[in-house]
Amino acid sequence: MKQPVSATIDTTLISWIEKQVKNKHKYRNKSHLIEIALEHLKEKEGKE
Repeated sequence: MKQPVSATIDTTLISWIEKQVKNKHKYRNKSHLIEIALEHLKEKEGKE
């Protein structure tokens, strides 16, 4: 189950996210990109 969240993100990161989402082959939308990024961080942090 997914739950909506709110976050304040630096404008340079927002610009990067928007550019990434324009390439629909990899990410469906901003939420999808952020969720995948957090999963990668979780995996990395879990290994350390």
